[in-house]
Formats: sequence, structure tokens, C-alpha cells
Amino acid sequence: MITASHNPVEDNGVKMVEPDGGMLPQAFEPIATELANCSSDEEVASVLRDRVMATPATTSAHGAHAVERGALTVLVGHDTRPSAPALMAAALAGVRALGVHAHSCGCVTTPQLHFLVYLANNPGSGGSSGSSATAATAAATGPVAPPLQAYYDTILGAFLTLMQQQQQPGSSSGSGSSTTAAAPDVVYVDCANGVGAAQLQPLVPALAGVGITLALRNTGSGAAAGLLNHTCGADYVQKERLPPSDFADVPAGARCCSVDGDADRLVYFSPGDASSSGMRLWDGDKVAMLAAVFIRDLMSQLPAELLEGIQVCCVQTAYANGASTAYLTDVLKLPVVCTPTGVKYLHEAAHGADLGVYFESNGHGTVLFSPALRERLAAAAGSHPAAAQLLLLSRLINQTVGDAISGLLLVELILRRKGWSLAQWQSLYTDLPSRQLKLKVADRNSITTADAERVCVSPAGLQEAINAIVAKVPQGRAFARPSGTEDAVRVYAEATTQEAADGLAREVARAVYDLAGGVGPRP
Repeated sequence: MITASHNPVEDNGVKMVEPDGGMLPQAFEPIATELANCSSDEEVASVLRDRVMATPATTSAHGAHAVERGALTVLVGHDTRPSAPALMAAALAGVRALGVHAHSCGCVTTPQLHFLVYLANNPGSGGSSGSSATAATAAATGPVAPPLQAYYDTILGAFLTLMQQQQQPGSSSGSGSSTTAAAPDVVYVDCANGVGAAQLQPLVPALAGVGITLALRNTGSGAAAGLLNHTCGADYVQKERLPPSDFADVPAGARCCSVDGDADRLVYFSPGDASSSGMRLWDGDKVAMLAAVFIRDLMSQLPAELLEGIQVCCVQTAYANGASTAYLTDVLKLPVVCTPTGVKYLHEAAHGADLGVYFESNGHGTVLFSPALRERLAAAAGSHPAAAQLLLLSRLINQTVGDAISGLLLVELILRRKGWSLAQWQSLYTDLPSRQLKLKVADRNSITTADAERVCVSPAGLQEAINAIVAKVPQGRAFARPSGTEDAVRVYAEATTQEAADGLAREVARAVYDLAGGVGPRP
């Protein structure tokens, strides 16, 4: 996938997709970096021979599934950046130079490409009917690129079926009030002037049919063309806590959401009025809680024997607000796993459970259903409506990677099903005030962490200093971790008041500055 996601329009890059539709394994990341920095064909051949083919994962896969290069296919997609066509041509030429088929999927979202790769290797799954002829062709010539319509058939088809089930008399809809006769909802969507605009368009008439009006803004057309992610998009809204451009006329309290440049992140927000203190934000933590509530409601309707041995978990990072963690553990009674920062860690942990819910606060996440759980749900679907609905939910939610389009459908389904407003969603729990700071240090590698980046192992004495500072603040929590991209340290702190959170972050930053070689003015 040729994209730079939420970054500025002048940037570009590559996201790699595995044959199962998942993300590139961490073991291949340094090898990919080596390949990207090769300066000649000879170097490329050398890295492929000496590094890639020597990797245990490659060796075992090659031995188990030996196949001629001519029977392999690489799917390539891109977003709306002006640099995409030239890079797409280069990518296709590079793949073909290795004797491998290359297929252009055109301008698609990153999650759509992940989905298509999975579907190409699993004919008959998802929204594709599949056929023995298709399977035979795939075996002879490499996977056949499925049509993009299969993506919509799967996620949108599941959404509409779930909405129709809700409207049937006697249907099981989880807890909360029925909204069969609900007035039409208007959802204003910030498309970040990116690929999400075109790929959300097929949803507009379909959702209108169930009483949801999608009003697409920042679509990249007209005067806004080329302003990808500029003062808009999920990253801007989540970090700046400001409404995106082209939303000045959206009424206060309106239901709004924002996707990023390649549509793999989703956050909700609502503009404030002149008397309020800015907009309200429903970030990835809030989306995760909403999904967890709905899934728990459905699972509570299933017989205990159906769920025997099934593991459910919610995955968070240290940046997840402490109030959300408390809500999961104390109210929903769901186990929580904490991982280091980075979606690859959360995705891997979620895969370790039969049902894993994860969303980073930036809005990237999904809900993963294991094959074993889906088999049980399929077997019970005929006699247990909740099992049938959970099975449909596993089709509505993109099982390969975080997906803003799939996420939007999930949120709208749950709000409709439970009859909730944004305010009722917000009232699930109240975030603890928090503050994030960044300070420069001489060498970020001097700071090492453990316990999912929540504890500083080095330099000596730093964690003890942080512990002493936190102990003085009621319900205080703080940690420091090295930046992954620059010689800087990121500090996170939360407490019962904003003033206390600000002070806690400042004191921890000073401890880092004093003990870890701070550079520049002391915080």
C-alpha cells in the first residue's frame, strides 16, 4: 500500500500486507529497511538471498508451500497523493522484474487492500461467493484479485442485516432501548481530503435507507483538492482537539467523525457552541468501550457451555486513560492486557484471545474473532439470535486491520441498537484529566523501559524518582518513554484535576531532565 497515512500530502511511504491480510511481521521490519536503502540491483539480490531467504519464517513457509514465482501475485494500492502514480508504476515494475505477477488495485484505503489480499488467498470467504474455477485459477496463476465490491458486500451487507434484524419484532438487540422508529440521524464525516471520501460514497445511499444521513466533508474536490490531512483528518482532530476545516457551519452538538488520509483511523467529535469550551472528542478509547459494552451484552445472552474455554480480552497501551481501564475491569469485568505503544503490539495481543478488542487513542483498532469462536457461533446461530448477531459482527468488523469505514458502521450500529445519543455514550465513564509533554535529551537510548513501557529500567534512580512524585498526587499516574523517532522523551501524566495532571507531568519531566541528560531549558 503506497501511502503516508495521516502525514502531510508531500510525504509518501509503503505499508506492507501479509498473505493473510495482516501487517508485516516485526522480524521483517529491519530487512525491509535494508531493501529500501539498496542502491543497485545487485544489492537487492544480495539482501533477498542472504537476509530474506535466510529468515526462519521464510524458510519454513517456502518448504511447506513451494511455489513458482510465476504463480505468485502482489496486489498494490495507493491513496490520493500526487506522488502516488509514479510510485505505483515503480512498485509494479519492481514486482514484475522479479518474475512475479503484479496487480494494481487502484486508489483504495489501506484496510481495503488488507481485506482484498486476505480474500484473494481465501476464495469463498468474506463477501465473495468464490468458485472451484476461481480456486483452480488461483492455484495455477497465483491469487486472483477480488473485486472491491466484495469488501462492501461483506461489511455493509452485515451492517444492513443487523439493522434489519433490529427492526424485526422480537429480535434480540442487546440491552438498551429499541430505535425502530428513530428519527433520521445526520453524521458529518471529515474525509481528510483523502481516499476515504470516494470509498465512503457507496455507504451514503445504503445508510440513507436505514435512517442515517452521511454528510461527507473535506472530500478533496474543488478548492480543497490537494489539502490532504491539512487542518483535517483523525490525527489533527485527536491531537489538536479542534474541529477540522470546513466544519464551521456544522451545528453545535452535531454527530461528527473524522478519518485519516488512508482511512484506517476513526474518531468521533461534536462541535461546541459559543458558550462551551470547544469540541468534545470520542477517541479510540471511547470506541473500544462502546464495542466492549455491546459485545458483552450479546455474549451475556449465550449459554455458558457455548462460551466455555473462550478467552476475551481488551488490549490497551499505557496511554489509555486510567478511567477507561477501570471501566473495563470494574464495570464490564473484562480482562485488560497492556502492550507497548504501537498498533503491531496491540494487534498481536488481540490475536492471542478468541475475542480481542483493541483501539489506540488515535482511533486505530478493531475487534478480532478467532476461527474457533466463529465456528461455535456459526453452529449456534440457528438457535441463538445473539450468536447469529456476533457472527455478523465478525463480518462487519474488518478482521485484518483497523478500518475507519468498518468502524463507522460499528459505532452507528451500536448507537442505533442501544438508542444512545453521543452524550449517553460519553457518560459511560469520565476521563481523568491528563497531560503529555516532550523534552529533548542527549541520547534517548539511555532510557530503557519494561512492563509495557510503564516502568523505567534505566537510568538508575529515574523510576524511583517518578514513583515518589506520583505518590504525592491523588489517583496520579505517570510514565516516561523514549521517542521512537527522535532524541526526546515523552511524558504522560493523569490525575483527578487538570491542574494536578499538569503539575505531575511537569515534575516527572524535570526528573527525566535531571537524570537522563536533558538538553535545553529545564521544564
